[in-house]
Amino acid sequence: MTKYTVAQVGCGGRGHRHIEGFLRNPDRFDLVAICDLDRERLDATADTFAIPRRYTDADAMLGEVKPDVFCFVTQPAARLELVELGVRRGVRAIAFEKPMATSLAEAHAIVSLCDSAGVKAIVSHQQKYGPQWQKAKAVVDSGAIGDVVRIHASARAWLMQLGTHIVDYLMWFNGARRAEWVVGHLHGAEHLADSHPSPDYILGEIAFENGLRAFVESGYLSPQWLGDDRFWTDNRITVYGTHGYAWANTDGGWAAFTKESGGEVIGEQLAQWGEQERELLQAPYLRELADWLDDDARPHSCNAAISYHGLEILTGLCLSALEHRRVDLPVAEIPGETVLERIARELLPR
Repeated sequence: MTKYTVAQVGCGGRGHRHIEGFLRNPDRFDLVAICDLDRERLDATADTFAIPRRYTDADAMLGEVKPDVFCFVTQPAARLELVELGVRRGVRAIAFEKPMATSLAEAHAIVSLCDSAGVKAIVSHQQKYGPQWQKAKAVVDSGAIGDVVRIHASARAWLMQLGTHIVDYLMWFNGARRAEWVVGHLHGAEHLADSHPSPDYILGEIAFENGLRAFVESGYLSPQWLGDDRFWTDNRITVYGTHGYAWANTDGGWAAFTKESGGEVIGEQLAQWGEQERELLQAPYLRELADWLDDDARPHSCNAAISYHGLEILTGLCLSALEHRRVDLPVAEIPGETVLERIARELLPR
């Protein structure tokens, strides 16, 4: 198997998870350099993980190291410029955090740029590699709940924090099929000032090409399944079939009611988020990137095109709420004004 060189920007908490993911695949990746604007944090991270080369300038790092894979773990506002940098420096693949952008126009530019340059790009919707998600997916795929007829997905955290995750996972449960139209409602402007700007609550219906209907909600009015101390992992995706259901959440829980369960609900509580984030998620997510680099016929399940469609769905829900209409996909933002800017203009007091 080919081993690919990696250079990474970002040495914060999530940056450490990506570093650990690369290091847990020593036969597939060689993490040769890291970069961070904070010199003290950079040096501490490089020393902790024994990474040989350290930089405070991403362009200089890519120019000198010339890695196969460029990973960056930064706030959402810096997505496009770093993708442009990676493409300009000739990397083969780019891995970055969700959301893939804070506007659909920027996300479209990212996808178009990578496609034109032949660069593979993935977005870290890594939670579905958790064992509870895999178990629930296996139940659904086995036919044990019959034909899938409906999906409900909720997250107490707001749209750009967890909403992109749950839309990605409900699409995954539905075989990566495309949405045809959406109808949405939103309100609340407090979190528009967040690093991941979002309305406080969004609720919507998604109609997929195979006839499946999915219902998604994200924000403070979403169902509370867990205690307040588990706010960031308090979400759930429930897949309903003709003969039962299966659900899973980020916090390590899953359950199912199937044709074979004899009237009993099966399931278990597995490792919670902290252990999963450190031990179980990032490594298989990144290993799948190496497999895609090996073989174009094995696209990554978190590829940029899939992530773009998820953001397109969420953008459509916002447009539907703003314009009080059904929104057919594909959608496009108004030039010069993003959907989030429209939400701010219409919701914030003048």
